[in-house]
Amino acid sequence: MRFVHTADWQLGMTRRVLGARPPKEAAGGLTGEAQARFAQARLDAVSALGRLADERDAAFVLVCGDVFESNLVGPDVVARACEALASFRTPVLLLPGNHDPADAACVMRRPDFVRRCPPHVTVLDTPGVHEVAPGVEVVAAPWRSKHPLTDLVGEQLAALDPAPPGTLRVLAGHGELDVLDPDDDEPARIRRDGVLAALADGRVHYVALGDRHSAWVDAVDDRIRHPGTPEVTDFDEVDPGHVLVVDLDEHAAHVTVETVGGWRFVRHDAGLDGDDDLDALDASLGALPDKERTAVRLALVGTLSLRQRSRLDDLLAAHGHAFAAVEVLEQHSDLATVPDDADLDDLDLHGFAADAATDLFAAAGREDAEARDALRLLHRLVGGPR
Repeated sequence: MRFVHTADWQLGMTRRVLGARPPKEAAGGLTGEAQARFAQARLDAVSALGRLADERDAAFVLVCGDVFESNLVGPDVVARACEALASFRTPVLLLPGNHDPADAACVMRRPDFVRRCPPHVTVLDTPGVHEVAPGVEVVAAPWRSKHPLTDLVGEQLAALDPAPPGTLRVLAGHGELDVLDPDDDEPARIRRDGVLAALADGRVHYVALGDRHSAWVDAVDDRIRHPGTPEVTDFDEVDPGHVLVVDLDEHAAHVTVETVGGWRFVRHDAGLDGDDDLDALDASLGALPDKERTAVRLALVGTLSLRQRSRLDDLLAAHGHAFAAVEVLEQHSDLATVPDDADLDDLDLHGFAADAATDLFAAAGREDAEARDALRLLHRLVGGPR
């Protein structure tokens, strides 16, 4: 039996780095131009995995939670999601996760979703065993609230007897295993020992999980897997942008990793202590492909003169027009600007302006941050040599 394992579509997600305002400030969902392209890319990834499932003759697509970014997404997000799902020929199973739990406000129970939802899409909002094809069962462990107080996967496994002969069972869960999340105060952690025992005695034959946006496979039993998000969502994710095609029998799972995502979030650390380092940063950013689908976060350390800092500002501004986003991660950066005599000569000022610049240079030498900021602005406005 073949199926597609995916999770964490996060449809309706916004990213501050792309120009989206934080939710409390986002009147009417206002976002930047890159944010609109990012939102479309998430839908494109869904359509791509649908085509993949159709081409591979999968029995179904199993989405293990967080189909939507929240239960409060707008009707436009719901409508576009249903349009993407309508393009599938393969049945789709949607499990509520921590972002879209099956509570009273569940987006997948809203009238606008129910009205548009294609008939080949099933919401697994009821815990327990669901027969999805002859001889194939999915054991659903949906989130019913934002903060469950028990191991939802463990609850379902404890209620199972071994699968009948000739029946394949897939567990559909959402959340972190205890080996990945060692927080003893988190009651909803999935107990790995219980999952391994259920695989060993034949209660289930594959454990499909969601919530972890990085791809992960268990070192003891490779039938326990996180596929990661099909389109990148953050800078610390490991190998996102994929889905899993699973060929399953009673004894083993053969899993193929397939790429459906197109965006990248890149973290780049750079030491900057002169023009050569600025040249290297310029070249590194210039060499990155697919800039319109790449967000870059920089951590910068070092010491630059005023002229060099002005050059850095211009460099980042120029690259920012090509990339989806370029930002400096201030909390991980330690970049000092130390004016030198050449900076004052470059300004080529006279009279009152020259006197003011001299005073600012003296204050900057006394570690006056405001004076240094004023000199940087002055240098850019006057347009000294680069």
